[in-house]
Amino acid sequence: MLARLPEFIDPLHLADKRGELKGQIPVSKLDRLADILFSDTGAVAVELYFGREGKLAKVEGQIETVLELECQNCLQMLQWPIKHAIKLGIVTSLDQADRLPEDYEPLLIDEGKILLKNIVEDELLLVLPTFPKHPHNCLVQETDNSEVDFSQNEQQAPKQNPFSILAKLKNTGDL
Repeated sequence: MLARLPEFIDPLHLADKRGELKGQIPVSKLDRLADILFSDTGAVAVELYFGREGKLAKVEGQIETVLELECQNCLQMLQWPIKHAIKLGIVTSLDQADRLPEDYEPLLIDEGKILLKNIVEDELLLVLPTFPKHPHNCLVQETDNSEVDFSQNEQQAPKQNPFSILAKLKNTGDL
C-alpha cells in the first residue's frame, strides 16, 4: 500500500502484483469537473485493489467525496455526497471489452502507464447528475410587486376549456 498516490500507474503491472492504492486526490486537480463545480475544495478518497481473475486483469474499489456543485435552479452551492463502487476490467482492445463479464466496465489502456486521476474523474463524471438541483424548492420568491409569480397566477385563474367556443357555436347552430 502506498501512503501517497502516484500520478501515473501501470494497471496491468499492478494487477500482476495484486497491488493496492489508498489515498486522496485533490478535487482541484480534476480538470474536467471544473465547469460543473461551484468550488474545487476538498479531496476524493480513493481505494483501489488490483488483481487477476483467471485471464481477466481487474480493478475494484471505491471512491468517496462530497463535491460542491452548482444548483441548476438557484445557481447556489449544492453539496453532493458520492460513495461509488468501482469494478473495472483492464483491456487493451475493444474486442476484449466486448468479452468482459456483465458486471465489469472496461478500462481501455493503450500504453503501459495512465493517469490515475483520469480513472477517478471518469467514474465521478459517470455518477454525477446531468442537472444537479437541491431536493427542496430553492427558487427565491421575490416580494417585489413588479415580479410576477406565474405558478400562483396559474393556480388562481379558472381553467378555460379551449373547446368552449365550439360548444357555443354548436348550441347556436352556426356550425
